[in-house]
Amino acid sequence: MSDNAPDRLSPATSADAPFRFDWINRQAALGQPWFFPQLPTPLGDPYPIVFNDDVAALLDIDADSARAHGYAQMLSGNALPAQAQPTAHRYGGHQFGVWAGQLGDGRAITIGDMRNARGQAYEIQLKGAGKTPFSRFADGRAVLRSAVREYLASEALAALNIPTTRALAIVGSADPVYRETVESAAVMTRVAPSLVRFGSFEVLFEGRRFDDLAPLADHVISEHFPEFAAIEDDYARHTAWVERVIELTASLIADWQAVGFCHGVMNTDNMSVLGLTLDYGPYGFMDSFDPGWICNHTDEGGRYAYDQQPHVGLWNLGRFVQSVLPLLSGVPDEAVEIGQGMLERYRAAYDDAYMARMRAKLGLADARDDDRVLVESLLKTMAKDGADFTRTFRALGHVSAAAGATGKPFIDEFADRDAASAWLADWRGRLGDTDTDDAARAIRMALTNPKYILRNYLAQDAIDRAAEGDYSEIERLHGILRHPFDEQPDNAHYARLPPDWARGLVLSCSS
Repeated sequence: MSDNAPDRLSPATSADAPFRFDWINRQAALGQPWFFPQLPTPLGDPYPIVFNDDVAALLDIDADSARAHGYAQMLSGNALPAQAQPTAHRYGGHQFGVWAGQLGDGRAITIGDMRNARGQAYEIQLKGAGKTPFSRFADGRAVLRSAVREYLASEALAALNIPTTRALAIVGSADPVYRETVESAAVMTRVAPSLVRFGSFEVLFEGRRFDDLAPLADHVISEHFPEFAAIEDDYARHTAWVERVIELTASLIADWQAVGFCHGVMNTDNMSVLGLTLDYGPYGFMDSFDPGWICNHTDEGGRYAYDQQPHVGLWNLGRFVQSVLPLLSGVPDEAVEIGQGMLERYRAAYDDAYMARMRAKLGLADARDDDRVLVESLLKTMAKDGADFTRTFRALGHVSAAAGATGKPFIDEFADRDAASAWLADWRGRLGDTDTDDAARAIRMALTNPKYILRNYLAQDAIDRAAEGDYSEIERLHGILRHPFDEQPDNAHYARLPPDWARGLVLSCSS
């Protein structure tokens, strides 16, 4: 697209919001060629569906006031505060390993940024707010189905202490949206410190706009990595930042693997430079453990299978590092050497993060060299039987370390009970005589092994009800997922095995 877009836009309709944002409009201030002015497209008769008190508190919004006075007009994009300066972000990306060229916010419009009383700044973005210069041939809209899935998933991961974008609200409309079938429109309000991604830099590098790399990098650093902002030498500052992006990415993917989460479409335009889980499409939480599980039925080659996520993380970082090489050194060969050195540290960073999480899941209080064998042996036994990922680890926390004690809660998750018993003996041997406090270990394990996850069939049930105008299940499910590590006896049926029809459920990118 051309960079000759208007410098400013004023909303066609302004409104005093029922809640006040301290608008700072960071993206609009940085401007082109990174962010382009873009008004939302009016949505017909928007109505409220769900509002998230947790995220409202994060933003210093009075949730009760927002509900009482109505939030649908503002969070549909129909009526924005006069201070808002909505923008669409330009980025590119490698999709399924192939450079796809310029992409950008095709159906998402950032209406501005705000800073809360604690000095934390957040980007407020409306997903499904209409066409942008980057929509290409798309309609710029989102459907209720996808809005519900992202709302629930982002909040589920947040409760699991996994870095992610957040969801403030969903607004609906009877306006038709054409996908595989005709569906109703919805706008979801996404909140994040920043939505800059690997592809934000790739599109500049591929377009040979090398002079535009540093301003965007320094914008990200000054806002989100203040520990590096004071480094005066440009190359040293940018190198320190890129190293941190690699560490954050390794940590994020280790988080995913430890809870059996599959992103489904790890294109570089879906990778955050802040290490956030970004862009929820055909994601899935694993039921029966299958290391090669593919949650996206359009991923015919399995590029983004569960067991490939750590490798894809490195591949994606390779594309990111390539795009910022001009920031690492003024000597091209030296920049390449620096970049390669940083990438080589990814595997160790990932392995350390992953093993730390898996030791915690097994209740191991210290680290030993042979722990990987114990972890891999359990996963192999689980894969053989298709044991449920979440339930198996949760059950282990209820098992005593004492030899001869019943291992029933854990063993019951396996068809091959002898194999499960044999692994349990190895686990008890690893605990040895130094970790016999079952109660203390059970508490530790319950804080890292969730009982409740967003299984696909639970999300689908909430979506089906919402399609009939009943939004109560979204609220109910969100309430359960807010406390994934608690027993919640009244909600125990939400932790049961999925019904037969839901086993192996996969989704497409249009989801």
